[in-house]
Amino acid sequence: MTLKEAKVKSTVKVVKLHGEGAVKRRIMDMGITKGVVIKVVKVAPLGDPLEINVRGYELSLRKADADLIEVC
Repeated sequence: MTLKEAKVKSTVKVVKLHGEGAVKRRIMDMGITKGVVIKVVKVAPLGDPLEINVRGYELSLRKADADLIEVC
């Protein structure tokens, strides 16, 4: 399952980051790394972006980027 598929108000744990190069680096720079717990706060009316809570701060993430984050 990817972060894009996670339900609103659910809490998930990062298993693996997909993607390469600058995209993967940018996701890691935002604090999303293997083992981190993420809470899906809400989704925009048209479905993009997602608002998540990671490491104590709110973050908006595009669905394309959320699809690169494998969670359980």
